[in-house]
Amino acid sequence: MTDDILQQTSALVREPFELQQAPPSGSEQELLALLADRIAEMLDKQPEYLMSLLYRLDVLEKKIHPAMQPGAPEPANWGLARLVLERQKQRAETKRTIKPKPLEDMEGWEW
Repeated sequence: MTDDILQQTSALVREPFELQQAPPSGSEQELLALLADRIAEMLDKQPEYLMSLLYRLDVLEKKIHPAMQPGAPEPANWGLARLVLERQKQRAETKRTIKPKPLEDMEGWEW
């Protein structure tokens, strides 16, 4: 992941998960670890809010279920953290590559 995409992804993740800091060295692995720790806390104390947040962040339900199963290859907090990062990287990349055209003929719509 490029530094630019990592910074954008970090920004997209920090606010909704209330992460106070960016990873010290700015690596994807450290961001994943911070996010996994926060998700573990949320699974324990705020599971409904976490699921609502995953929905708002557009993490697909069909990917969430396998990550939450007891037989999953890694703990649920790590699996969910990977899904969140994957989705937010996609969003950052989309924002970087797709620029919408400015709106035209908006006269009279000023607030």
